[in-house]
Amino acid sequence: MKIVNKYLCKNFLGPFFLTFFVALFVLLMQFVWKWVDELVGKGLELTVMLKLLFYAAISLSSMAFPLAVMLASLMTFGNMGERYEIVALKSAGISTRKMMTPLACLTVIITIVSFLFSDQVIPRATLKLRMLLYDIQEQKPALNIEEGVFYDGFDNYSIMIGKKMPDGETVKDILIYDHSRRQGNTCVTYAESGKMTITPDKHYLIFVLNNGSYWDETSSMGVSRGKRVQMPLMRASFDKQYKRFDMSDFSLNQADAQLFEGHSSSMTNKQLSEEIDTMKKQIREIEENTANVFFSNLYFYNNFVRGNEQFATQEVSCPLDISELSPDLRSRVLNHAENSSRSFIYSMQFNYTDASYRTSYMWNFQIELQRKYRLAVACLLFFFIGAPLGSIIRKGGIAVPLVLTVLFFVIYFALSVIGEKIAKGSTMPVWFGTWLSSFILLPLCVFLTYHATMDTAVLSPDTYAKWMDKIKNIKLKNIKLFSKKRHEDSSTLS
Repeated sequence: MKIVNKYLCKNFLGPFFLTFFVALFVLLMQFVWKWVDELVGKGLELTVMLKLLFYAAISLSSMAFPLAVMLASLMTFGNMGERYEIVALKSAGISTRKMMTPLACLTVIITIVSFLFSDQVIPRATLKLRMLLYDIQEQKPALNIEEGVFYDGFDNYSIMIGKKMPDGETVKDILIYDHSRRQGNTCVTYAESGKMTITPDKHYLIFVLNNGSYWDETSSMGVSRGKRVQMPLMRASFDKQYKRFDMSDFSLNQADAQLFEGHSSSMTNKQLSEEIDTMKKQIREIEENTANVFFSNLYFYNNFVRGNEQFATQEVSCPLDISELSPDLRSRVLNHAENSSRSFIYSMQFNYTDASYRTSYMWNFQIELQRKYRLAVACLLFFFIGAPLGSIIRKGGIAVPLVLTVLFFVIYFALSVIGEKIAKGSTMPVWFGTWLSSFILLPLCVFLTYHATMDTAVLSPDTYAKWMDKIKNIKLKNIKLFSKKRHEDSSTLS
């Protein structure tokens, strides 16, 4: 039996690692396609791209584990069934349940690894990934000044060059507009030729301009009446001039980690549980404060009127008729009632908005916490779908298992999204909505595992053909009985 277990584990682990990296590659390509607009044209270095792909691969690995388990189990049992190895093992007294036992134990280990990975490694990788994506989004496109096209990558400047020499540095017919004064094209610099170089630290772009002119038509505000006054045209010629442009926005700056540490996907299970407890405590405090505001405004009469000495000396009926009060006290009571009502409405609106926001925020943490457990348990669910299905259909290779894996994963993913959407903003518990996809697939796992271990031909074409024959026979029998009865009725009437 040990030899059989080693053989089964060997057949399972090979496809598992292969399909894991293939699934991870597919998910990674989906990620790149989603962010391609932010990556193109930024002049990112190879190390930055490799770091981005590395962090993204780790973040998506929790979804690749269930895919790899199901495809590997389907291929393992499908290949064994196609080569009649399952029949040979059964003839030796090894049942399907015993064949699935070592692989089930191996899947439990993979489930534990997947959970620990999603709890300790993925949050850190997700934090790094979000920081890097933020830096890339804030970075300006790479410096690329083309011939005959105005370039406005530098703040408050617009640059156009007529021709660029093959060396990439020497340029001719340079035109520079200075918009720093917010008055349009009033400051213009032109040069016949020049050279543009970047400092070694890549912080500045230096233009060395030769044989040029400078125009300035800036207007200013008059001192006396605040009217705009046109200043005299200033024009100057130069043989050589230096212009420096700041390139700090073109470099990749590291964002502060505190900006993303509060996101649910960047937290471990312990941190998520602490945040959930904090949110629940804050929501309870808001509810208590709302109740206090409600009762304090509801009984303003007892707090204000009954405690007033002037009212205590007056004899009025109960309930209170404000017409019986003195004009001064009646005015004070009405003003206090109006102010209390307005304050009550504002307090209730603010507390409702604050509680709704914190509740939605708490739902995100609860869903993320449940998602870590759900994706780990999905490895077991997908194994108990893939292994029985592979032993039943007995189709090896990659085509049929891949189609079935993609089909089940799409269904599982769609149900997961629907469940999470339902869990937000409804009376359904968050844990139930998050685990909805697992609850739906669990009966299918039990059904397939039962029929695979009991050797029933649940998916055999012959079984369904026999069912169809029975249905046809019943239908033909009913037709004959109906025809016979109709013929007898006709005979009776005649």
